[in-house]
Amino acid sequence: MTPKEVVSFAAEKGAKFVDYRFVDLPGTWQHFSCPIETLEESTFIEGVGFDGSSIRGFQEINESDMLLIPDASTAVMDPFTAVPTLILVCNVAEPGSFAPYSRDPRQIALKAEAYLQSTGIADTSYWGPEAEFFMFDNVHYTSTGHEQIAVVNSEEAHWNSGRTAGEANLGHHIRPKEGYFPVSPSDTFQDIRSEMVLTLQAVGIAVEAQHHEVAVAQNEIDMRFGSLVKMADNVLMYKYIVKNVAKRAGKTVTFMPKPVFGDNGSGMHVHQSLWKGEKPLFADKAGYAGMSEMALFYIGGILKHAPAILAFAAPTTNSYKRLVPGYEAPVNLVFSKRNRSAAVRIPMYSENPKAKRVEFRPPDPTCNPYLTFSALLMAGLDGIRNKIDPTKFGFGPLDRNIYELPEAEKREIRSVPGSLDEALDALERDYDFLLEGGVFSKDLIEKYVELKREVAAEVRLRPTPIEFTLFYDA
Repeated sequence: MTPKEVVSFAAEKGAKFVDYRFVDLPGTWQHFSCPIETLEESTFIEGVGFDGSSIRGFQEINESDMLLIPDASTAVMDPFTAVPTLILVCNVAEPGSFAPYSRDPRQIALKAEAYLQSTGIADTSYWGPEAEFFMFDNVHYTSTGHEQIAVVNSEEAHWNSGRTAGEANLGHHIRPKEGYFPVSPSDTFQDIRSEMVLTLQAVGIAVEAQHHEVAVAQNEIDMRFGSLVKMADNVLMYKYIVKNVAKRAGKTVTFMPKPVFGDNGSGMHVHQSLWKGEKPLFADKAGYAGMSEMALFYIGGILKHAPAILAFAAPTTNSYKRLVPGYEAPVNLVFSKRNRSAAVRIPMYSENPKAKRVEFRPPDPTCNPYLTFSALLMAGLDGIRNKIDPTKFGFGPLDRNIYELPEAEKREIRSVPGSLDEALDALERDYDFLLEGGVFSKDLIEKYVELKREVAAEVRLRPTPIEFTLFYDA
């Protein structure tokens, strides 16, 4: 829509408020609402002011004034508010100059798309994230000086098989790693997922499939691929809709990668491809797995820079409780056409050139999608520009079962970082590829690392219940 069409659309839908949304540096939607009468065509040019000093990763208190510039193409009615409310996703700008704010993740993604076009390599990059999530009946947790507790529960979980209190126990509980894909009554979420899909479709997000995932209470809804900024927008809308549909059903959703020990964690495998006009650039029938030389160089760039990328793509301490051997975890810095423990996989479902794509498997849905997609694109373009052949750098291909390899061969395979601190160390060593074309700024990277170091320290300083189990009687 154009700004004029957005104003008309709001009137047609009877909107009473306009909700301005933007994303903070870690990747969480922020918002405030104004009466719809304040929305004019000029708002899309002049913007709306807000205090940037209270937003994570943004301004200091002495330079707090910032602007939100709404993107008219994102206009949609909120499917949850009791009072009709128009949602507009915004870019953050500097007051006075209207220059893009250097720490606005959405501006980074816009610059990444512009940089891709400036290289002449491709016109468009397409992205297909697969964000998994857990849906529980209840959760309670606390962390104080003397108390560290976290409990989640789900009616379908195997740990409830012997329950006698409360409502009747009807059995059909899912055992660890056996949640892919049982029908009802074992799968208890079919109707809720269907409602999530219908709500996603109602706001214009195309969906390809929904299903139960491997772990107890774990689910996945697959969105159809789209361009970089659009898909990053969709990821945040997806999380908003999934959480609120679950809340309406009396459930709670988390995108935390590893809330349950001993079962699979939630990832966000990211499919990506480059196109020029109507031509897919990653397809070549003569190449490995039907992939072009350009695609292999793109893979080489991703695998070379993967440790640094993980600072954005797996951005929590909990992320690295998922990225461990086993549980289909993609911890090996190799590429493969079928092996799911490889960091980069080439899906083989179709020989159609349009379906040829690269799947990067280590990310999880706690990441900021604007920064993660942009970092992956910049790494891939670095691989293309410098002709980084992954086959010559020890990155595969590896199509054998990695867990059955001799120990000597296993030791030769490089792995993803083992902790958030290691990933942040890698980013501090390797970020020049992100600065190409002025896409990322050193200021943003430094602020991001600072925020994540603080998070890692918070976790590192606290005792955990398992430490009492292991060491209390020492």
